[in-house]
Amino acid sequence: MVIKVFVATVAGSTAIKKKQQEVVGFLEANRIDFEEKDIACNYDNRQWMRDNVPGEKKPKNGIPLPPQIFNEEQYCGISDTAITEEKEKQEEPDTNPPAAQQEEPKTAEEEEEAAVEEEEAAVEEAATEEAEDEATEEAEEEEAEGEEEEEES
Repeated sequence: MVIKVFVATVAGSTAIKKKQQEVVGFLEANRIDFEEKDIACNYDNRQWMRDNVPGEKKPKNGIPLPPQIFNEEQYCGISDTAITEEKEKQEEPDTNPPAAQQEEPKTAEEEEEAAVEEEEAAVEEAATEEAEDEATEEAEEEEAEGEEEEEES
């Protein structure tokens, strides 16, 4: 039995970061063996998580956010109370907001969409950086091989 916790090491939302910390902290405190699967740096992990969250458990936009928990292949879900609490805090009106921050409050749905967009942008950025790093390494290896061949000639 392997518990898999899908997390994003590059998370744009504080609510997501807090929830990931809560889940990992709970598992560690209770000495439950688990594997962290990073969806920010590993496309296969991200795709597996998205494909295996049951349809009725996916958010309205269809893209589940981390953390998500699985026992082997069985979906265990995630309590979204921390995310809900974070949204409720953000929706509470500030009695004395500074003049620069007096804009229309966002709805919970808009906040969730913004969090999804931030998360996807961070994941894509991490994937792009990883691909660029790999391309740079390959170019350096080819250059080193070329220099070795010249020295041998």
